[in-house]
Amino acid sequence: MPPTPSPTPSPADPTPPLPQLPAPDFHQYAHGISLLGGWLPLTVEIVAAIAVVAVVSRRTRRWWLLWFPVSVAVGVLGALAARTYVNSEGLASDPAPFGLWIWIGVFAAGIAVVVVGWRGSPWWRRSLSIVAIPLTLLSALLALNQWVGYYPSVQTAWGALTAGPLPNQVDAADLPALRNTVQSAGKLVEVDIGSQASGFKHRSEYVYLPPAWFAGATPPRLPVIMMVAGEFNTPADWIRTGNAMPIIDGYAKSHGGQAPIFVFVDSGGSFNNDTECVNGPRGNAADHLTKDVRPYVIKNFGAADQAADWAVVGWSMGGTCAIDLTVMHPELFSTFEDIAGDHGPTAGTKEQTISRLYGGDAAAWDEFDPRTVMLRHGPYVGVAGWFEDTVKPAAGASPYGGGHRPQSDAPLGFGGHDEFRDSDEAGAADDLCGVAHTVDIACSVHRIISYHTWQFAERAFSDALPWLAAQIKTPGSAPG
Repeated sequence: MPPTPSPTPSPADPTPPLPQLPAPDFHQYAHGISLLGGWLPLTVEIVAAIAVVAVVSRRTRRWWLLWFPVSVAVGVLGALAARTYVNSEGLASDPAPFGLWIWIGVFAAGIAVVVVGWRGSPWWRRSLSIVAIPLTLLSALLALNQWVGYYPSVQTAWGALTAGPLPNQVDAADLPALRNTVQSAGKLVEVDIGSQASGFKHRSEYVYLPPAWFAGATPPRLPVIMMVAGEFNTPADWIRTGNAMPIIDGYAKSHGGQAPIFVFVDSGGSFNNDTECVNGPRGNAADHLTKDVRPYVIKNFGAADQAADWAVVGWSMGGTCAIDLTVMHPELFSTFEDIAGDHGPTAGTKEQTISRLYGGDAAAWDEFDPRTVMLRHGPYVGVAGWFEDTVKPAAGASPYGGGHRPQSDAPLGFGGHDEFRDSDEAGAADDLCGVAHTVDIACSVHRIISYHTWQFAERAFSDALPWLAAQIKTPGSAPG
């Protein structure tokens, strides 16, 4: 049985202290103009606030008594509706910062001001009203991005929106010419894997090939790590936002070009389709990952085909996918990293989940619930897992240490400022690892003082990569 990775001490154990994310370094996440802090988000908010004040200034007494309260009411209702929707759909593990709801409310109120005040307004006020609406919407979107850390920079966001090239990306047609060459870094290939077995409609996916793959006349049979992103995702999220490429290339460089093959999968089919990697009304995502993706990578890239050579890494919803795929299919996967996943596939309450994910089939809920699956399966052989979870800083403290949280720390994708945790995420790592131990799955729980953000996912993946590579017998890796 694979050795159990060393666990991080419990939050209750003050010695040694829990690891924390390093001090903010925006260049670590992406080069360019930061969307997580700095001058741009603040400038947009200031300009938006000035535009809003100018639009409502110098109004008549009748307008202030009648239409201003109506506009405020519309704004409050808009903010409450957005917050209610987020809560009812279980869309976040941390509550959003208060500023997000403020800007959503201002945006909704701005639309009301335009509607009720258009007639009789001078041209300059109408023009300013039209300008203020996109500015307040942009402020809300920036607050949302600062909450989740999705786009670290303007360049990252633009590249994602325009589907720009990814780091070291080459066409599949170029691979034969690179055979039997020495590469200083791995190559990323966009692939159309197909869906013959699953029928799952999906977007293009990506395969990372390490330098060792290109050496020699034929590809070596390298192990594989499947990378799954969060609930709202694109297949490139781990690459663009999770900063995976420098981490992987760094590992390969320090191991003589040896590293696993990585496949960055599409678990949703579209940005807002939360499949939780199950089969159901939202698509047969589980079948796509197990019956389409895995055979394709083995056939087309000469990857190893044994379960002992395959791992799954997932962040947030993807973390749930990682453990679920592994315990449901130990004949396909042997290792997983669950980064801040839930107790199981979740789309609201259990009743809502059964309805939304499984079309009302309660038996399907059991089929994809990892605790139920593990207990039904009984003892596993050669399966191991790494759970990574967050511990929030104390009130007023920075996740980077140093006590008081400076203003410059605030934009780094932080969640809310209270101690609420998603009901299904809270305690999931400890609970699932506890059940895993009873069925001979070697696992441990690791914790970092942070929030539920992509920057945390990046750190968690970086920390676990040497262990993952060793577990799936990557050439040149240290024993697990």
